[in-house]
Amino acid sequence: MNKDEYKKLVEEYTPKEKKLKNAFLAFLVGGAIGFFGQVIVTILETSFGVETKDAYIWLCIFIILIASLLTSFGFFDNWVSKCKAGLILPTTGFAHSVTSAALDYRKDGLITGLGSNFFKLAGSVLLYGIISGFFFGVLGVIFYG
Repeated sequence: MNKDEYKKLVEEYTPKEKKLKNAFLAFLVGGAIGFFGQVIVTILETSFGVETKDAYIWLCIFIILIASLLTSFGFFDNWVSKCKAGLILPTTGFAHSVTSAALDYRKDGLITGLGSNFFKLAGSVLLYGIISGFFFGVLGVIFYG
């Protein structure tokens, strides 16, 4: 079997991704999470008298807690496979990556396990987020004073 025949065989048996269905599902799930987040913020504002700025901070803390708990109990990966990108909001995705790295390396100890691998998955996100934030900040100062 030559390279071209093998390539055709691989393409034939590789499952096709349903992009439109996945995009629609991600839209629905992401929208539902946003809707429930706004409901939580409104409840915090009206029932507990929390200021809007503080309510959004509490919402972020709540989302991080829920994503970390779902990761530690093994539910998050299963739900992501069903809900696709709609569940991986920046906050939940970051919490999931840090929690899963902590769970994977907890047996190696606090220093060589958790300490050296805690941001293993999220490190590249932090790096490029900080670099792009710096460059956009410089561009903002140059063009907008």
